[in-house]
Amino acid sequence: MADKMLKITLVKSTSGRLAKQQKTVEALGLRKIGQTVVKKDNECTRGMIFVVKHLVEVSEA
Repeated sequence: MADKMLKITLVKSTSGRLAKQQKTVEALGLRKIGQTVVKKDNECTRGMIFVVKHLVEVSEA
């Protein structure tokens, strides 16, 4: 059974955001606006997305 994956895209800048939000975006592997990463859909990833939900777009991969 294959694990579900999430496609996460940075759509807004982290400039001027809280340090926690900036570090969370970096921990997700996002550096530039428009960059997309694919991560496993698990509780840890979902928690990170929740912290920066206003900066990213998420879809199933």
